[in-house]
Amino acid sequence: MSPYEDLIIDHWRNPRNKGTLPDPDVDVTEANVPCGDVLRLQLKVRNGVAEDVRFDGRGCAISMASASLLTEMIKGKRLEELWEMREEELLDALGGVIKPRLKCALLPYRTLRKALEALGVRGRGRA
Repeated sequence: MSPYEDLIIDHWRNPRNKGTLPDPDVDVTEANVPCGDVLRLQLKVRNGVAEDVRFDGRGCAISMASASLLTEMIKGKRLEELWEMREEELLDALGGVIKPRLKCALLPYRTLRKALEALGVRGRGRA
């Protein structure tokens, strides 16, 4: 296996930031209807920074590993910086081995965008 495949398996078997937050500032859910993947993302925001993040849901190894990895990437970052984040940043972190399962890999990214929109975050990044 490649190091990236190992990374995906590790995040799937040992997810980071999985669970729920007490009193989140935003709580959104997104789904990949054809696949059956469902992802819930919660953020706690302080002074414009994603102070804490949790995810929960069900889905394939790629969508759940991607969610785990994304939570590590976004924790502690300014909301405006997260708005500027591109899909490619998450895909690069996953190593590109998920090309055939792109919708699964990008479910967490789409959910983050939905959370940021719910918080009223806008920027130059694409919607």
